[in-house]
Amino acid sequence: MEIQCLGLNYQTAELQLREKLALSDQAIGKALADFSCGGEREKYSIREVVILSTCNRVEFYLVSHSSCFQDAEDFLRACTGTEGLALEDHLYSLSGKAAVRHLFEVASGLNSMVLGEPQILGQVAEAFTMAQENGACGKVLEKMFHGAIRTGKRARTETKISQNPASVSSQAVQLAAEIVPDLPSAAVAVLGAGEMAELALQSLVKRGVHEILVVNRTLGPAQELAERWNGQSLAYENFQAALAQADILISSTGAPHTLIHREVVNQVMNARPDRPLVILDIAVPRDVEAEVDQVPGVSVYDLDAIHDHLDHSLSEREAQVPDVRAIIDQEEVFFFDFLKTLEVLPVIGELHQHLEEIRQQELERTLCRCETMCEEDLQRIEAMTEAMIKKFLHHPITRLKQEAGGSDAAEYAGVCRNLFGLNGGELPSQEGS
Repeated sequence: MEIQCLGLNYQTAELQLREKLALSDQAIGKALADFSCGGEREKYSIREVVILSTCNRVEFYLVSHSSCFQDAEDFLRACTGTEGLALEDHLYSLSGKAAVRHLFEVASGLNSMVLGEPQILGQVAEAFTMAQENGACGKVLEKMFHGAIRTGKRARTETKISQNPASVSSQAVQLAAEIVPDLPSAAVAVLGAGEMAELALQSLVKRGVHEILVVNRTLGPAQELAERWNGQSLAYENFQAALAQADILISSTGAPHTLIHREVVNQVMNARPDRPLVILDIAVPRDVEAEVDQVPGVSVYDLDAIHDHLDHSLSEREAQVPDVRAIIDQEEVFFFDFLKTLEVLPVIGELHQHLEEIRQQELERTLCRCETMCEEDLQRIEAMTEAMIKKFLHHPITRLKQEAGGSDAAEYAGVCRNLFGLNGGELPSQEGS
């Protein structure tokens, strides 16, 4: 078996491509359910899968029958509906130790657009939970994701990698502060009521902004969010009116298509030609139609544009990277020690089963010739043969368990299988790509 990671992120693909592969929770749930209930496991030679889709990455973590990245790519394309799209120059494929380490770095915030950003750990945990709930995650990826989540938590509690954490939302607000001369006096509309929207509100309030309007398709969540941050709320039906009041719009919905179109923004700006509008689109897929940037007086910044303007004075957090990598080293050892036990423990079960089958066959053959044997004698023979098997297995099983975490575990497992004629399957490779 082979552990694999196939995906793309903000380092390998521009936003325009990332949003084409972005998967909603519903789409991920369907893909995982189809994998568990349909024939994809055998069609793509894949046994386990976890799908991680965020604004900055789409990654498939897989356990497959062999190191066949073509199968993994075909599966990714089928799930994302990108069969005819040119992805070869943007996808990265990792296997074995490289795949495991990549996940641990992702969960720790080392692979994020903003170093140490805290949201990714929750997103990794949610991806894992969704795979579990849909029956797509087996014992290898379960252990691997448990290790990644523990690594992320340790990085945040044992180091200062997330001290004064920056998020995409906070970086968007920072960019707004650089563009708008007097940010505290600006009127800001926030479209969406999820985690990204709340982080944006938190950053706005910290910078002294007091005129905030939260707009959402469902008014209830907008009202709750606005109340927490002393803002106002408005239903999406009145979005154009909210836009007319705003100096800055931060958009962060989970809509699968654009919500803000040129014609609407053009109408708003025609009514206020001397008052510019800054739009910060931190959604994937994007909320803002590309042509909106062509409206006079409007400046649009999507995730990639925000990344280009990031504040790179992250020296304190960058200094924590070696400590985080040391934690990753430890957790990586724990995980691969677990994989080594997988090479031995199945052999013990197979050995028990093999000798029990022999015991039953020989016992049946013997008892067929003893027609006058009483029930008490039968029980004695049963107990005696069971005791013989236990005593016979005691030393080899003890030795196998002792070697389970050692470097020779695979060799011991192979020798045992050869000696007793056992038929075991292959296990995940530990080699890096």
